[in-house]
Amino acid sequence: MEGSKGKSNAQSLFGVHQIPSDNHIRDLLDSVKPEQVFPVFEEILQVLEQQGQLRGYRSFAETLLMALDGTEYFSSGQIHCPQCSTRTLKSGETHYFHSVVTPVIVAPGQANVIALVPEFIVPQDGHDKQDCENAAAKRWFSQHGERYSALKVTVLGDDLYCHQPLCQQLLAQQFNFILVCRPESHTTLYEHLEGIERATLTTKRWTGKVEEIYTYRYLNGVPLRDGDDALLVNWCELTVSRPDGKVTYKNSFATNHTITDDTVAEIVLAGRTRWKVENENHNTLKTKGYNLEHNFGHGKQHLASFLATLNILSLLFHTLLERLDHKYKLLRSYLPTRKTFFDDLRALTRYLYFENWDHLLTFMLAGLELEIPPNTS
Repeated sequence: MEGSKGKSNAQSLFGVHQIPSDNHIRDLLDSVKPEQVFPVFEEILQVLEQQGQLRGYRSFAETLLMALDGTEYFSSGQIHCPQCSTRTLKSGETHYFHSVVTPVIVAPGQANVIALVPEFIVPQDGHDKQDCENAAAKRWFSQHGERYSALKVTVLGDDLYCHQPLCQQLLAQQFNFILVCRPESHTTLYEHLEGIERATLTTKRWTGKVEEIYTYRYLNGVPLRDGDDALLVNWCELTVSRPDGKVTYKNSFATNHTITDDTVAEIVLAGRTRWKVENENHNTLKTKGYNLEHNFGHGKQHLASFLATLNILSLLFHTLLERLDHKYKLLRSYLPTRKTFFDDLRALTRYLYFENWDHLLTFMLAGLELEIPPNTS
């Protein structure tokens, strides 16, 4: 485009006037740590907070729900670097992979999640034991906990996180928690439950097709583990069944929030919202056009984790636009699948020159014959 028109969208939309080769880009970025762009996550969160966007994410006890989960974003039997984790296959071969813990702000009824800075699972200096998801979560709270606890947060996570060291760390840093708590990994807690009568609450809901019976059970002040120093937590369980007795859902949670007949349903709803970190975050990044698992470049130092950070950051930028930019929000409502939207952007910018992003969005809205909102974003 620059050869034929004397200008290009790389210049107008991205400010790139000299385009390096793919290999040169990878070489330049390999030494850059992901932490270099972490301030951008914070700046976007501040904008959302200042614009009142976080109010819609307030949930139980007026807290923000922060869901944590780990996911892999690279795997190979051959390509590897010093930052790789490893697993030994049954064949005896070594498999290399990268994974990351991705905290996100979620809420029941909110389609978008708000990504926070990630924590990468990588070999740690001075540690013989391989890094793991739980250790990465502890590091994240040690490094960032003071900033986010000020927002009044309830942490959500699966059973992996529901153990005393992390729970004690969360409480010490003024976080609340609602964590999945399974019988097979919390034998002491469930043995304690067997000897005490638990409060039970039953409600019925009509789905539009069938009646569902919600049975809640709960007990406050049960030990999370064996020993005199065991942390006391509050336990609750939800079983969803049909009139014919078929169980469609069953799960249990441990929390520091006091559970009553008035609060148990809302606490369980908050706990169940944890799934959004998998569906609205991991699944979106991997299957909806961001291609998180694609090997854009592995490098020898930080390239894989840095590119993954840019990928996560791109989803956060799109969340920001959907919350605050009227043109973008209208356009996405008519192009609801991200892949369609990305494909359209790719095609348009290949053939046509646009002076800026507003010019591009306006062109797309006009092409769809949509009424263009005033430029108030």
